[in-house]
Amino acid sequence: MTVTTVPAYAAPAPKAPLERTEIPRRELREHDVLIDIAYSGICHSDIHQVNEEWGPAIFPMVPGHEIAGTVSAVGSAVTRHQVGDRVGVGCFVDSCRECEQCLAGTEQFCTNGNTGTYNARGRDGEPTYGGYSTRIVVDERYVLRIPEGIGLDVAAPLLCAGITTYSPLNRWGAGPGRKVAVVGLGGLGHMGVQIAHAMGAEVTVLSQSLRKKDDGLALGADHYYATGDPGTFEQLAGSFDLILNTVSADLDFGAYLGLLKAGGTMVQVGAPGHPVPVQVFSLIGGNKALAGSMIGGIAETQQMLDFCAEHGIGAQIEVISADRINEAYERVLTSDVRYRFVIDTGTI
Repeated sequence: MTVTTVPAYAAPAPKAPLERTEIPRRELREHDVLIDIAYSGICHSDIHQVNEEWGPAIFPMVPGHEIAGTVSAVGSAVTRHQVGDRVGVGCFVDSCRECEQCLAGTEQFCTNGNTGTYNARGRDGEPTYGGYSTRIVVDERYVLRIPEGIGLDVAAPLLCAGITTYSPLNRWGAGPGRKVAVVGLGGLGHMGVQIAHAMGAEVTVLSQSLRKKDDGLALGADHYYATGDPGTFEQLAGSFDLILNTVSADLDFGAYLGLLKAGGTMVQVGAPGHPVPVQVFSLIGGNKALAGSMIGGIAETQQMLDFCAEHGIGAQIEVISADRINEAYERVLTSDVRYRFVIDTGTI
């Protein structure tokens, strides 16, 4: 198979600093789209995978699954995109297209396993490389349209952080007359607040302290409480229809489930690294539910991008040059970013 090489930043080995290198990109197949990447967001999952914390990984690794750019070439049979289109690529670049989940538009749950944008192998057996690079080749079915009116830089994190919060808020009915709590105001939480507010819900941020209160209210929260104050759980008992937990830290699930109304749901998008105890009576006592959610399928991700453009929603970002990626990783680990780093790939 003919390939071309492009500049990229890669981790050569587990836990190694990322460094500039060259990586192969396949020549266009008939349904492929060549994208000139403008911006690539940094997701905490990039750090987990570079550090090989989620199981054996493929190195060298080029992370990045929050990709925004423009189409520079298309294959002979492409119909969905054309040269010059503003497009994005999210967490996966292929799936089997035949299973029940793929046919239902939930390709993220592909029975045969979707192909990750990086740290995966495609149908050809070759490793996939992500958005910390200048170009990427993706089948048109897995390329999203970024609407006019939203900048490519603030759109990039929507391809992961945006859909990760939009999907559960959409599925569990955040909207007028609903009281929604967002746990944590970080890379995910700051998107959840904006989206829930735009959906018409009454939004409360539950954060460890009041340090980010001004930010939370500016993003659309109606209320902001510190979970470090034990009185918060007494004051807000039985208040919420839906709680979206965006943090991966250990929580007292019983205390948070106590904040739900009868019939309410707490949805996990943050993922603790080890089992978390749950007292079943905290669910039974109010017909409550504890659920999980990850990203969305291609159709829902497009719906999310259109929704964000309609409501003027984008990520709060700090744009960095590629030579600051390792510094950015360190800052993510200390929560020193408001609220997503985005790489200007023109600096690679």
